Amino acid sequence: MRALITNDDGIQSRGIHELARVAIAAGLDVQIAAPETERSGSSAALSALAEGGRLLMEERPLEGLDGVRAHAVQATPAMIAFAATRGAFGARPDVLLSGINHGPNTGTAILHSGTVGAAFTAAAHGVPALAVSFATGRPNNWETASQFAARGLAWFLQHTEDAYVLNVNVPDLPADQCRGLRHGGLAHFGAVQAHVGERGSGYVTITFAEVDELPMPDTDVALLRQGWATATALKAPVETSAVDVSTIS
Repeated sequence: MRALITNDDGIQSRGIHELARVAIAAGLDVQIAAPETERSGSSAALSALAEGGRLLMEERPLEGLDGVRAHAVQATPAMIAFAATRGAFGARPDVLLSGINHGPNTGTAILHSGTVGAAFTAAAHGVPALAVSFATGRPNNWETASQFAARGLAWFLQHTEDAYVLNVNVPDLPADQCRGLRHGGLAHFGAVQAHVGERGSGYVTITFAEVDELPMPDTDVALLRQGWATATALKAPVETSAVDVSTIS
């Protein structure tokens, strides 16, 4: 099975190296295409084409991943995922793997995530995707992240009959202190919240801080705080039946 691996932290981040090793150990045929620099918060933005519709990239060997073809691409992760489904990096991938992200992607804030945005883009174009994120921006326990990425990947590879996203988040704890991997529903907020501060001439200050609000039980945010790794199945875009538009004219 052919897997394309991307991220939003940039091709040199440790997370993409760890995820590639997990995928190789699972027997996947791995190729890497990731932004040349960090593109966090880019959601599913399709940007980067240069003059003449060129998607600029360079092949870049990655230390410790001998034999894995890797491209540093001047694009958002979603653009990379979109191009991959069209054969931009060789044969169309069977699955897309995104991460391991430096920082959580939980709750409704996944809307803004470049990591999840790449996965959403792949799934929207028929390629099942796995997104993996650490619950902290400055992770220490990479062995734990790799272990739970492997567990999530093993389950995911047995459930690729539909094009969806499996979103996995891992707490930054030693493996023997992590309580396990379980389903977590989407919290109605993410890990951080934006605050509007000083307003001046031609600008406004926006800062981010951890959310103090208590999450609903059994959501991804709540379970991560309790020491669980979480997995959530996602699909977007989808039509809603919450509003009846049958009479619109």
